[in-house]
Amino acid sequence: MNIIEHIIGSHSKRELKKIRPIADAVLALEDTYKAMSEHELKAVTPALKERLANGESLDDILPDAFAAAREAADRVLGMRHFPVQIIGGIILHQGRIAEMKTGEGKTLVATLPAYLNALEGKGVHIVTVNDYLAKRDSDWMGKLYRYMGLSVGLISHDLPGDARRAAYAADITYGTNNELGFDYLRDNMVLYKEQMVQRGFHFGVVDEVDSILIDEARTPLIISGPGDKSTEMYDRADQLVRTFTVKKVRELDDKESNEEIEQEGDYIVDEKAKTATLTPSGVKKAELFFGLENLMDSEHIDILHHINQAIRAHGIMKRDVDYVVRDGQVVIVDEFTGRLMLGRRYNEGLHQAIEAKEHVKVERESKTLATITFQNFFRQYKKLSGMTGTALTEQEEFEEIYKLDVLEIPTNRDMIRVDHHDAVYKSEKGKFNAVIEQIVESHEVGQPVLVGTISIEKSELLSQMLKQRQIPHSVLNAKYHEKEAEIVAQAGKRGAVTIATNMAGRGTDIVLGGNAEYMAKAEMRKQKFPEELISEATGYAETEDEQILHAREAYKELHDKFRGKTEAEAEEVRAAGGLFIIGTERHESRRIDNQLRGRAGRQGDPGESRFYISLEDDLMRLFGGERIQGLMDTLGLDDDVPIENRLITNSIENAQRKVEGKNFGIRKNVLQFDDVMNRQREIIYGQRRRVLDGESMRDYVLGMVRESIESAFVQFVSGDVPDEWNLVGLRDYYMGWITKPDDYVYTRDELAALEKNEMLQKLIDRTAALYGAREEAFGEDVMRELERVIILRVVDEKWMDHIDAMDALRQGMYLRAYGQKDPVVEYRIEGFQMFEEMIGSIREDVVRLLLTVQIHRQEEPVRQPVTPVQNTQHVGTPTSGTDDGPVKKMPIHVGKKPGRNDPCPCGSGKKYKNCCGRDD
Repeated sequence: MNIIEHIIGSHSKRELKKIRPIADAVLALEDTYKAMSEHELKAVTPALKERLANGESLDDILPDAFAAAREAADRVLGMRHFPVQIIGGIILHQGRIAEMKTGEGKTLVATLPAYLNALEGKGVHIVTVNDYLAKRDSDWMGKLYRYMGLSVGLISHDLPGDARRAAYAADITYGTNNELGFDYLRDNMVLYKEQMVQRGFHFGVVDEVDSILIDEARTPLIISGPGDKSTEMYDRADQLVRTFTVKKVRELDDKESNEEIEQEGDYIVDEKAKTATLTPSGVKKAELFFGLENLMDSEHIDILHHINQAIRAHGIMKRDVDYVVRDGQVVIVDEFTGRLMLGRRYNEGLHQAIEAKEHVKVERESKTLATITFQNFFRQYKKLSGMTGTALTEQEEFEEIYKLDVLEIPTNRDMIRVDHHDAVYKSEKGKFNAVIEQIVESHEVGQPVLVGTISIEKSELLSQMLKQRQIPHSVLNAKYHEKEAEIVAQAGKRGAVTIATNMAGRGTDIVLGGNAEYMAKAEMRKQKFPEELISEATGYAETEDEQILHAREAYKELHDKFRGKTEAEAEEVRAAGGLFIIGTERHESRRIDNQLRGRAGRQGDPGESRFYISLEDDLMRLFGGERIQGLMDTLGLDDDVPIENRLITNSIENAQRKVEGKNFGIRKNVLQFDDVMNRQREIIYGQRRRVLDGESMRDYVLGMVRESIESAFVQFVSGDVPDEWNLVGLRDYYMGWITKPDDYVYTRDELAALEKNEMLQKLIDRTAALYGAREEAFGEDVMRELERVIILRVVDEKWMDHIDAMDALRQGMYLRAYGQKDPVVEYRIEGFQMFEEMIGSIREDVVRLLLTVQIHRQEEPVRQPVTPVQNTQHVGTPTSGTDDGPVKKMPIHVGKKPGRNDPCPCGSGKKYKNCCGRDD
C-alpha cells in the first residue's frame, strides 16, 4: 500500500463508506420482513413493480427489494445474506465488479441484484463459466425467485428453439457465456423474426468475471462451416519442417547477422514473444522442397502460410501443456484453468498444423459465417456487473475495456491464512525435492496439502516422486478432469495430498475435514442407486417423483451421518494448520496465483501458502532471472538451498506485471481491430433486424435501384464528351435484366443531343417499371416475401465473404508498421473501403435477383387418403447455421428442384450445380 492510500484509504474503502448506509437501510428492515406471513411476503413483488410503474427508480426500492429477497432466501434456502453479501449485491446492482474471496457465497450474493432488476420486466442474465454451474444455480437459487413470483430460465447446449426462447423470456435467465454469445450470432442469421430466441441485453451478472471477460476474451466466438481447402498441404509442410533445425532464443538479437542465424537453424523460436520465424536457410530448403523459385512471391503466399503454421506447431505448441491428444483428436488445454476446451480449435490453420504434427486426422479448415469477440458481445449490455475472487490485478483492463469499476469486499470473517515468502532455488531438481519434503512434513502431521502445477507434465513428475516416497495422493489434470469436483471436494481431508494443474475446482469448495456431500454420494453408489437419481438427490428442482424423493431422503440421512465425522476431522485439520497451498511455479498472471492461494483460509479457517520457484522456470528464465542468478552465484548457494526474501518476491511480481501488461496490450490490440468490424457488424445486423421486423422493403429496394444504377452508370458514362461514353459497355452490363440488344444505338447527331442525367433517369425509370411489372405479376404478398428473402440471403453471403476478406486484410496490416503507419488506422481506412464495396455489391445483387428471379408453381404430390392440397406459391428459404454447421445456400425458386446442369433459378447465369446447388 502506498503512502497516499495509507492516508486517505484505498479506492475500495472509500467507495464502501458510501455503500454502507444503503446496506444498513436493508438490515434495518430485517424485523419488518421477518414478521410478514408467506402471503404478505409474496405480495411484495407486485407492490414493488407498481412502485416502479408509478415513477420510482430501482435505487428507491432497493432496500425493500433486498430485504424481501433476504427473508425469502432464509425461508426457502435456509440461508440469510451476511452484511458483506448485501454490500456485494449493491455493488453488482450499480454495474461494478465485486471481488469476494473464495467461500464468501457469491452465488447467493447475485440473487439480490437479480431479483431487484428483474422487477423491471426486461430480463436479467446470470452468466456462468460452465453448464454445471448454470443448472445448479438456476435450480438452487431459482427456488427463491419462484417463491417471490418471478420466472427462471436455463440455457443449456441441447435446448431446442422454442424452449430456448421461453428461457430468455423468463425474468431471470442462467446460461454460459458461450451459449449466450452463440445465440446472439444465430439470431442474426435467421430468416424469420419468430426464429430468434433472445430479447435484448438489459442487465447481466457475470460469475467468475475475470475468467469470462479476460481469459476467455482472448478467443472470439465463431460460427463456422466446413471450408473447401484441401488438407494435403498441412502434411507436406509438416514433412518439410521435420527436416528443419531450430534455434531457441529468449529474445531476437538485432546484432546477429543473417549468416549467423542461417548457420544455427532453419527457423528461430523466440520463447519470450512466442513467435517462430523462418531463417534464410529455412527459406532455401522450402524452395527446394516445393520446387519454387522464390517462396516470398505473392503467388506462393498460401504455401508460406502453411510452413509458418507448421513451425509454430513444432516450435511453440507443446503437447500436454498447450494441448493433449485424446481419442485421435487434438484438444486444447486452457492455460489459465488447465481444463480441456472441448469443441474449440485454434484458428488460421494452426490446429490443422498440430494435427499433422501429431499424425492424427487433419480436419478441413472452416469458413467463418459469423463472429464476435466477448468484449464486444458483453459491451452490448445496458448494465453489466461481475463477481470473482480475483479481479484487482486486472483493474486497469476492466476499466478501459468494459468501463467496469472493481471494488474489494471484506470477508465475513477475518482472513488468518499465512502467506509465506517465495522459496527460490537454483535448479528445478532442487525445487521439486523441497516441495516433496514439505508435502511429507505436512502429511505426517495430518495437514492437507493442495499442490498447484502449471502443466500436466509437471503434475505427473510430482506424482512419480510421491509414489517413490509412498505418499498417497490424488492427481487432477486435464487427463482426469471428469473427477475434478470429487477430487477437489476431498482435498481438505486430514492428511490429503492433491496435485492440480491450475484447476481451482470452481464451484466446488474445499471444506476442511472433507466434503460430506461427496461422501454421501459415494455411499449411494455402493447402495446401487442409479447415477441419474444420485444427481437428482442433490438437485434443487421441485418434483413429486417418488423415486427422486426417496433418493433425497436417503441422501439426507447419509449426509447427516458423514457431516458428524467431517466436523470432528475438521477440528483436527485446523489444529494441524489448515489447508497448505503449494505453488510449484509462478504463473504469468498474478491472478492465477491468487486463485490458487484463495483455496485456503475460507470463512476464517486457518491455512498456509508458499510458492516454490527455480531459476529454470519459464517465467524466471525469460523475465529477469539473471539478477537473482548472480546473487546466488555470489553467495555460493547449492541447488538445495533456497532464498526467501521479500525483495525477490517483489522482483517476481514485477516480472508478472510486465507479462500482464504485455498480454493486456495484445488483447487491447485485438479489440481495436475488432472494433472496426464491430461497427460494420452493427450496420449489417441492424439492416437484418429491419427486414425481420416486417418493415416493407419496397421503398428501400427502389432506393437500392437508384443507388446501384447511379454507381454503375458513372463507370460507363463519365465526362461531358459523348464520344468518350462507353454505351455499349453500359448496355452489355445490364443485358438480360434491364437492357435489350437494341438499346443505346445512336447516330452521331443523336449522340450529340443526349443529356447524361436524362439517360440516367430513363434507366432508373425503366428499372422501376420492370420492378412494378414483376410486382403486379407475382402479387404484392409474394413480392414482399421475395424482397425479404433475397435481401437476407444476399446480405448474409456477402457478409460471410467480407469477414474472410477483413481477416486476410488484418493479417497483412502489421507489416505497415515498418512504414511508420499505424496498422489499426490503416485497417480502419481500408476496411471502410471494402465495406463500401460490399454494400455496393449487395445493392446490385439484390436488384438483379429481384428483376430476374423466377417463381415456379410447385405441384404437390397426391397423398392418400388425404385430400390433395391446393397448389400454392411459396419461396424457398435458407436454413440458418449453428456453431458446428454451415449456412446452406438454397435457391430462391418455387416448385420442382432444377437439374444439376439446368440454369440456376437465381438468375446468375450459371449452371445450378455451380451456383446455388453447389452445397447439395
